[in-house]
Amino acid sequence: MKQTVTDVLEASSGAHATARLDLGAGQTVILWENRGDRIFYDHPDGHTFSFYLKGGTGTRRLDIGGAIGHPGAVCVMPANQSSDWEITSSFQFVHFHVPDATLRASYAHIHDRDARLLEVRESTFADQPEIAAPMFQMAVAAQQGDRLAAEVALSTLVAHLPEEKLILKGGLSPQQLRRTDEWISANISGSILLADLANTAGLSEFHFQRMFTLSRGVSPHKWVINKRIECAKDQLKGSQTIAHIASACGFSCQSHLTRAFKAEVGTTPAQYRAQVSG
Repeated sequence: MKQTVTDVLEASSGAHATARLDLGAGQTVILWENRGDRIFYDHPDGHTFSFYLKGGTGTRRLDIGGAIGHPGAVCVMPANQSSDWEITSSFQFVHFHVPDATLRASYAHIHDRDARLLEVRESTFADQPEIAAPMFQMAVAAQQGDRLAAEVALSTLVAHLPEEKLILKGGLSPQQLRRTDEWISANISGSILLADLANTAGLSEFHFQRMFTLSRGVSPHKWVINKRIECAKDQLKGSQTIAHIASACGFSCQSHLTRAFKAEVGTTPAQYRAQVSG
């Protein structure tokens, strides 16, 4: 099984985590301290965004000629990109780790664009305020256990990610994707079948399933579940009962919402409400 950047750091004797916030779907924000270490990431699973909070001048990336870090530096480590690091003095940094499919689905949701257009560009010790600012906000949110602030910062980060200049083959057109999302939003409280979604695009169920997954990065079923959970998250900021929210967002019962919510978000609806109520 492939390791993530987080797995490698957790196994290191020099690195230790000082704060952690789980955002669900494999997404984690972790504050680290490290010194006197040598770290090699061998084709890690998932993408990792890094921001140096304090120190870093004793950190070098050896596989690209020994570039040296500094406070405020941004590093972006795309999935499967190996790298070799030497740390000679203490520094503090924050990592945001996210699986590829999760990031692409978030990109597609925020931009209403084909998920294949997302480009995760490698960078080392860069000055990128569009990434640095939300990463700093995530670090503060992790220290304070403020999940809502972390989610807002994550949304800002994804909104500023670049896209590739690609000629897309296959997939659904922007118009088909928009009609599908509009149909889901209009019917979020009820039953949503694959046949209903395929009909909005004028395709067979089999062809729609394949083309939708190409464009969104996740299956239609996963996309609908995510939309239902986003609906529940929004309503959990209010005072409606969880049973009422389950019904309004298309879950068969409160326990169905709780199971799906915990699987995707990493916490129960009641716990999530407590985390964002402040």
